[in-house]
Amino acid sequence: MTLRLQLLMRFSTTIALVIFLSSCENNQGEIEAFEGNAVNIDLPEILQKGKLTILAENSSTSFFIYRGKRMGFEYELLKEFAIELGVELEIKIVNNLDDLVLMLNEGEGDLIACNYTVTKERKRKIDFSSPFIRTPQVLIQRKPNGWRKTRQSLWNKFIIRDPNELAYKTVHVWKNSSYEQRLNHLQEEIGDTIYVSGEEGAVSSEELIEMVSEGLIDYTITEENIAKVNQQFFDNLDINTPISVKQKIAFGLRKTSPLLKARIDRWLKQFMSKKIYKYLNAKYFELKDLPAKKVEFGIIIRNGQLSNFDATFKRAATKYNWDWLLVASIAYKESKFNPNVQGFGGSYGIMQFMPSIGPLYGVLPDSPVEQQIYGGMLKLATDFKNWKNIPDRIQREKFTIATYNAGKSHVEDAQRLARKNGLDPLRWDDNVEIMMLNLSKAKYYTDPVVKNGALRGARTYNYVRSIYKRYLEWRAVYK
Repeated sequence: MTLRLQLLMRFSTTIALVIFLSSCENNQGEIEAFEGNAVNIDLPEILQKGKLTILAENSSTSFFIYRGKRMGFEYELLKEFAIELGVELEIKIVNNLDDLVLMLNEGEGDLIACNYTVTKERKRKIDFSSPFIRTPQVLIQRKPNGWRKTRQSLWNKFIIRDPNELAYKTVHVWKNSSYEQRLNHLQEEIGDTIYVSGEEGAVSSEELIEMVSEGLIDYTITEENIAKVNQQFFDNLDINTPISVKQKIAFGLRKTSPLLKARIDRWLKQFMSKKIYKYLNAKYFELKDLPAKKVEFGIIIRNGQLSNFDATFKRAATKYNWDWLLVASIAYKESKFNPNVQGFGGSYGIMQFMPSIGPLYGVLPDSPVEQQIYGGMLKLATDFKNWKNIPDRIQREKFTIATYNAGKSHVEDAQRLARKNGLDPLRWDDNVEIMMLNLSKAKYYTDPVVKNGALRGARTYNYVRSIYKRYLEWRAVYK
């Protein structure tokens, strides 16, 4: 028996007492039994196998891969918890959220980590950790056409601000979810009918948010923390109408895992008082897509210059036969020409290298600006060479820019989807970029031709378009 197991057994009596006392503190004053049988896998078994398995979804809050790095608020929390336990953290992606409870109770995972709201109905079947987020549900709706050119006080009149105005409107949500329950209660509260369209668990909340942005549906609801993250991708969305009180978000556990529950509850209480928790919360829910947006460092064409580094951009680009204005447009998108900014996922410098990628191109966080630019140019040139099967220069540049943002493997997934769906896999515009957008939808990222899972494709789609648009504008001024 390992030392960890010996210590665990020594304190099992104390832990069991804590569990008994905490289990009495439910809203109904009673313990609601699980309808069915759950496997008997608890903390000792997890420690013995050396692995904690979480059931996650591909989403901005649960788990995703950004520039080759595993990320997600809940993923990063549980990574710290796994380190505390001294075990490996295994991620199991669940493509249909209707299967979550069954998979948990059958032992396919040890914890549900999907921004899971605590509800009375769910507590009949599973247990929950202490909540680590409290957030209201909010209405997701589109801003009216032309909102950018209109004062908010004017277009705000076309936005629902009172939940009573949802009467006789159709709202699309995950069927049998906390969202559907909230809408059913809301109908009673307002004394009117809301048409609730229940979607299967294979359609995620983030897909529904994207559908609102695209005009395919008019309304959905989700937790405010998810809404804030997604508003960064879809700025035509309004998320400022709450429709509930703050609700508890927690990890789901089997009722047969009381020791695991006691351990994670104790750990959460300590961890949430630490600076790292506050940092993670700000990183995912308070910071913008790029912290550089908050830094007014870049200068747009002042005295004939884009930045203080124009000469370096020109030398680096000339070496690899690139237009320096395109390289500068990428740098501006990444950092607003600020060589000292630290971005999402720990990216750094004027070209925003990820910590695992920068050293491959000779760029460290403290590298001088010239080295940062030459390293970024070297990566672009390398990616450009790897797309030598793209015959058109402009399209090849766009594939290269997409690779700089998302990684080649995800772009290749979009290519395979394009080919399968009758689009041109060698053309980015209106072909591969469309499939890049679709990589956020379960229907597409679960397709057998997709090898690397889901991606927030809107980020890359907008990234390429904004960089090339700015590049053409700058070229018109300079040339």
